[in-house]
Amino acid sequence: MKGGKNMTRKVLFLCTGNSCRSQMAEAIVNARLGETWEAVSAGTKPAGYVHPKALAALAEIGIQHAGRSKLADEFRGVDFDLVVTVCDSAAEECPVWLGKGKRIHHSFSDPAKAEGMDDEVMQVFRAVRDDIEREMVKLLSQYS
Repeated sequence: MKGGKNMTRKVLFLCTGNSCRSQMAEAIVNARLGETWEAVSAGTKPAGYVHPKALAALAEIGIQHAGRSKLADEFRGVDFDLVVTVCDSAAEECPVWLGKGKRIHHSFSDPAKAEGMDDEVMQVFRAVRDDIEREMVKLLSQYS
């Protein structure tokens, strides 16, 4: 993942809780595009944990993620090539200081709000994971 200054670009995935969508995006990008992108994630109001079903959904596609829920302020001063907000409220609450680089909004549904039996909830996590993988790999490949 580490390379020369011009080899990797930095992307921040921002959502509200930093427990599901942004965590999955961070893990997927680092696993699939790690030679060209270094991904981190944060939240405007971090939940303080990474959702176990998000971790399980990632593990199903061979990605072991050891992320932690982080506040966006931890990245103050970091020069990101791209900031991607992955939920509507984070897009509205995105700190002004994150606007220096290019900012893109791409909302994904919140799998943590899924209801039903365990298998049904896992299906929602899988669907969101697959959407994130397809859309973010496509998006970031355009910038590589």
